[in-house]
Amino acid sequence: MITFHNNTISDKSFTTSIIIPTWNNLPFIKLCVDSLKKNSFYAHQIILHINDGSDGTLEWAKANNLDYTHSEENVGICIACNAASSMAATDYIVYLNDDMYACPDWDKYLMDAIQHYGKNDFYFSATMIEPVYSGNKCTAPPFNFGDSPENFQEETLLKRYPEFIRPDWSGSSWPPSIMHKTLWDMVGGFSIEFSPGMYSDPDLSMKLWMTGCRNFRGIGNSLFYHFMSKSTKRIKKNDGRKQFLKKWGISSSLFYKHYLLLGQDYKGLLGKPERNLKYKIGELKCKVKLMLNI
Repeated sequence: MITFHNNTISDKSFTTSIIIPTWNNLPFIKLCVDSLKKNSFYAHQIILHINDGSDGTLEWAKANNLDYTHSEENVGICIACNAASSMAATDYIVYLNDDMYACPDWDKYLMDAIQHYGKNDFYFSATMIEPVYSGNKCTAPPFNFGDSPENFQEETLLKRYPEFIRPDWSGSSWPPSIMHKTLWDMVGGFSIEFSPGMYSDPDLSMKLWMTGCRNFRGIGNSLFYHFMSKSTKRIKKNDGRKQFLKKWGISSSLFYKHYLLLGQDYKGLLGKPERNLKYKIGELKCKVKLMLNI
C-alpha cells in the first residue's frame, strides 16, 4: 500500500516537480536534495518516493516538510515514479535518481532549451559526470570526485564542473530527465509491467516515440555528478531485455542506435531510422530471437 503526504503549499513560483525514488539510501538522498536547494536557479517542488525508509529517510522527509509517497517495501522504479508524479503541481516532471548531485544552474540550462524549442513534445536530459567511464557515450568526460557522500569532493567539483561541459547529444532516455506533464500523462508514465524497473527507460522513450515525439536531446551544459551507487544490486531483476523485445518487436539496442541515435551529436528533430544494412541485420536478429523466444 502506498501513502501520500503533501506537505508543500502549492506555490506558483515552482518551475518543475522533481520526483526522486529512494530506498534506504539516506546519505545520498540528503546530499541530492541539498544540492537541489543550493544549486538550482529556479524554485522547484521536490517529491520523494520512499521505499521502506526505516534507515531514517522517512523521519528525515517528515522533519524537512518534503512532499513524499511511501511504501513499506521496495516497489521498484516504475510504481515509485508514477506514485510521486501524481502529486506534481507544475507543468514539468523532472526525474532524478537519489545518487545524483545537481551542479549549479542545471535547471536554467534545461529550461532555456525548452523555451527555445517552444513546444511540449520533447524529452530532455541533463548530462552526468561519473567517477569512471562506463561506456556511456552520453556522459561528460569521467572524473572521480568521490564514490559516496563520505568522500565526495564537493568544493573541487563546484570549482571544476564547467570543464565538463560537452556538446548537446542525441538520445535522451534516462535521468536526470525532464518532460512536460501532458506528455507524461499521455503515455501513463512508466510501464509497471517492467517493475522493478529494468529496461523501463527505453520503454518510456519508445512510448514517447509512438506519440510522435522526435526531440530527444541531452543538454551538455546541464550537469549532475552521478555516484553510480547501484540499488539494483539489491533487487531481483526483471528480464527487461526480453520484455522490451516482445512488446515492441525490436531490441532496445536497435531502438537506441537507429531511432534515437544515442550518443551522437544533437542535430535537431529525429526522423525515420535509416534502414541500412546494419539496421536490417539487427532487425533480422530481433525476429530470430522472437521466434526462438530468447
